[in-house]
Amino acid sequence: MISRKLLVAVAACGALALGIAACGGDDNSGGGGSGLSGTIKMDGSSTVFPFAQAAAEKFQEENPDVEITVGEAGTTGGFEKFCAGETDISDASRPIEGPEKKACADKGIKYGDFQVANDGISIVTNPAIELSCLSTDQLKQLWDEGSTVKNLDELGKDPETGDPLPSAELSLFGPGTDSGTFDYFTETINGVEGQSRKDYQPSEDDNVLVEGVAGDSGGLGYFGFSYYEQNQDKLNLVSVADGSSGKCVAPSAETIQSGEYSPLSRPLFMYPSDEAAKRPEVDAFIKYIADNYKDIADQAFIVPMDSGQASKAKSDADAIAG
Repeated sequence: MISRKLLVAVAACGALALGIAACGGDDNSGGGGSGLSGTIKMDGSSTVFPFAQAAAEKFQEENPDVEITVGEAGTTGGFEKFCAGETDISDASRPIEGPEKKACADKGIKYGDFQVANDGISIVTNPAIELSCLSTDQLKQLWDEGSTVKNLDELGKDPETGDPLPSAELSLFGPGTDSGTFDYFTETINGVEGQSRKDYQPSEDDNVLVEGVAGDSGGLGYFGFSYYEQNQDKLNLVSVADGSSGKCVAPSAETIQSGEYSPLSRPLFMYPSDEAAKRPEVDAFIKYIADNYKDIADQAFIVPMDSGQASKAKSDADAIAG
């Protein structure tokens, strides 16, 4: 299990060059004990970061001569580095977009992608705020561009109980504009990617958002589910009522994987470059992830793929790795 201390330390420096001693395992997926060496550079989504970190740790237990650096510049920031040829694999909480595709094409960088896990963007508050559920319409009212909502009670009634929402002066925390979570949330909730109120405290580092919400009695924010999982003792999880069903659903491994936590459930990806995938250490790492996705996800508090997703991911990863 990745310790909280390690995650915070990595977040502070932005990247970590792991050097883990070999454990002598004989797992035949990923080329354990095969004498692999080299360096693999990864960067991108802070939501994918715990999974990427865990994958790097586990792979290096069997391949200690492979050095893997894992950064968390955000999905957009990660694609900028990737399309500039600075990284081998880009971690993403959304698919690559048109301008990013062009940037890669302009540099002659070809790539593939495969799913590695699932996520549900989680709405959380400081435990001092007694809030059980918000609707997607209320989230839009709170987070859309031009919103002037300052107090929770301005959002009306609890969708689950019908009771007036409590009075609470809000301090908002959310991902910065380089984050794929920001892109996905704003498009899904506000209707236009990037359209958001600006008077909130942003960060591409989800640990900073966790600490912000937990440390402010009026704190309310959103970020990837794994960061709630790791910090649930100091956060209040808010259920979301989709406008189509009206049912309040809390994110969990089950509701995220099934899609019941709609519309804030989403797949998570890795994008390896074709050139990097030709190297034996990258080839082995890609295959290792596809073969060991559940163990990696469990270690990282990430929601694993279901069997159908995993089958497709393995096919896509095999096609990339060759």
